[in-house]
Amino acid sequence: MTSPTVEGAAAHAPTASEYIKHHLGHLSNKHQDAVVDFSIINFDTLFWSISMGVLGCLIMWSAARRATSGVPGRFQAAVEMLFEMVDNQAKAIVHGDRSFIAPLALTVFVWVALMNSLDFLPVDLFSEAFKWMGVDNILPYHRVVPTADLNGSLGIALGVFALMIYYGIKIKGLGGWIHELFAAPFGIYMAPFNLLLNIIEYAAKTVSLGMRLFGNMFAGELLFLLIALLGAMATTFGFVGHVIAGSIWAIFHILIVFLQAFIFMMLTLVYIGQAHEGH
Repeated sequence: MTSPTVEGAAAHAPTASEYIKHHLGHLSNKHQDAVVDFSIINFDTLFWSISMGVLGCLIMWSAARRATSGVPGRFQAAVEMLFEMVDNQAKAIVHGDRSFIAPLALTVFVWVALMNSLDFLPVDLFSEAFKWMGVDNILPYHRVVPTADLNGSLGIALGVFALMIYYGIKIKGLGGWIHELFAAPFGIYMAPFNLLLNIIEYAAKTVSLGMRLFGNMFAGELLFLLIALLGAMATTFGFVGHVIAGSIWAIFHILIVFLQAFIFMMLTLVYIGQAHEGH
């Protein structure tokens, strides 16, 4: 005969869909059913985005502070190799003054890589911690990976869009940039079509940049949740499958995390490089 305690636990145990829906929810100021709404503030996305930005700045500051002209240590050597890689990419793509662009690309890479790396934290870490602290009613939802939030990834892409506009005006002048909007690529006599095409180009660059990062990180996060559900199966197969699948996917996900940061950095360089060139 089943005890009341077991029956109560079974009654309150979430289904697979409820488990996934809960872990994909944000600590937000609006109902969780909304997918894209610019009035939503996802406080967890803001918190972790800012935290990883501060951490990235601290890492770079620490590397610069410890830099020596002698034989570098492992930390300094790793940062120097990363900076050299980014600087070489900037030299190959951007023709002009790179005094700000190469550090910008390095910042983008480090920031996005740190945000992506939060996906390696256990999926139930914060929900269990909040239950242990007794604040799960105050913090019912908490999603850690900012780049797996469409608002977060599009927010970063909008920052790149602002830089494209800034460098377009800085290099060509306000008049030259406006003239290019109306005159390129078919000539000034096709001004309405040129303006429409250029607006579409800017929008496509921005949306594709954010959606690419979001799609890859969201898929990775969802797969981690499915693997966690596999571990919840009360069988030896479920536990072994959870360990094996989780280990394999975590190792493969290391490539995805840094590859997506690299792609985002490269596209940022490409778009800013295009702002330096005329049609």
